[in-house]
Amino acid sequence: MEFAVSRNGTTLVTLHGGSETTACDDATATVGAALETLAGDGAIADWEVTDAEVYEHPTAPFDPYAITVAFAVTVGVAADDADAAAARGASAIDDALERTELDSITYTSSPVASAA
Repeated sequence: MEFAVSRNGTTLVTLHGGSETTACDDATATVGAALETLAGDGAIADWEVTDAEVYEHPTAPFDPYAITVAFAVTVGVAADDADAAAARGASAIDDALERTELDSITYTSSPVASAA
């Protein structure tokens, strides 16, 4: 049986930006590009960047912003039941995100499987 497995998470992006808005926009674009590459490779079926906020402001004029970017990813898996699909999907999501240059990935939800 085919299942779609989704999971939410966050990642921390460190970059220089002229303002909070610019830094958040640039961080969103960075994460979006990484997830789009995974989708293009077939590693994930769907993705969405859901939020970006300043985690840490620069402490000096040329220091970078640290931006927390929230995202959701979905993969397709074959499994006998929803529990097996959730486990297989979580592993597929982990493997896919490890191939990106995103740092400090933290999951904010358990994997959720739904019949496709």
